[in-house]
Amino acid sequence: MPVPRPTRRTVLRAAVASTTALAATAVGVTQAMGDSARITAENWLDGRTVDLTVASPAVGASLPVRVVLPTGYAAQPDRTWPVLHLLQGAHDDYTSWTRETDVSDFLAGQDVLIVMPASGPTGIPTDWWNYGLSGAPDYERFQVDEVMELLRQRFRAGGRRAVAGVSTGGYGALAFAARRPGVFGAAASYSGILDTTAPGMPIVVSAIVARESLVPLTLWGSSLLNWAIWDRHNPYALARSLAGTGLYISQGSGLPGTDFGNLEGAFLEGSLWSQAQGFARHLGLLGIPARTHFYSGGSHAWPYWQQEFKASWPTLATGLGLG
Repeated sequence: MPVPRPTRRTVLRAAVASTTALAATAVGVTQAMGDSARITAENWLDGRTVDLTVASPAVGASLPVRVVLPTGYAAQPDRTWPVLHLLQGAHDDYTSWTRETDVSDFLAGQDVLIVMPASGPTGIPTDWWNYGLSGAPDYERFQVDEVMELLRQRFRAGGRRAVAGVSTGGYGALAFAARRPGVFGAAASYSGILDTTAPGMPIVVSAIVARESLVPLTLWGSSLLNWAIWDRHNPYALARSLAGTGLYISQGSGLPGTDFGNLEGAFLEGSLWSQAQGFARHLGLLGIPARTHFYSGGSHAWPYWQQEFKASWPTLATGLGLG
């Protein structure tokens, strides 16, 4: 006997019921955790690198965070350190920066504490809307507030901060800096989504969420019906708040290019090209300076991002008070 196909209304009801249940679960977990985030485990990988497990009321879950200490940390027990936040991309995890780049060695001689917090399965470090229900995960508060407070308590973090990220992490870097004016001295984006409502970008954002078997509307709602929520999270719409922040923006053109070994990555890189250039032009019209590197070809891949990180280091170092 054939099974009847579910109607659109049935699917919608199921989605709402599912997210409601998730929200209720998150509320219960958050209440059990209390009001303050806390470190529940430490796993030292070497003398400078430690993986933390953090119980986060903001997200309603326990999340991993990698910390890399400066080489002079142990020898200067009374010193505080500026903090560089490095954000992961979509469908990756908190280990990606140390797994894919030489960032630990590159910054070994710099007086900076590096932190790499988890951004959830989508890699979008934001506060989720989840139909306005309570208990929606807030990765922004986790990364910007909860993790930073723990770094102050446990690792002598100081007040100077900079943030950089790849892909959705590049979005997060500019969104954090725009939504929290004055908190970060510098922000860098490598192949990031900097205008979430530019032509085609709502589709890209929704596809990232859907790939993790999540309902796209749970992020910020509909880009048309809930445009005000999207604008509150869109670096382009908040660009005026970036005045005074050191900025570095890089983006490849992707196809047509020369990276035939990674056509999917080249196509994705190309899909972000026009919105990144539009964002840079917007900054220019607002009189906000930024270092930019728009290069021909390239791919949405780590070899390019590692190069761009090193090129952006002078900007980040100045924002950290190290320049």
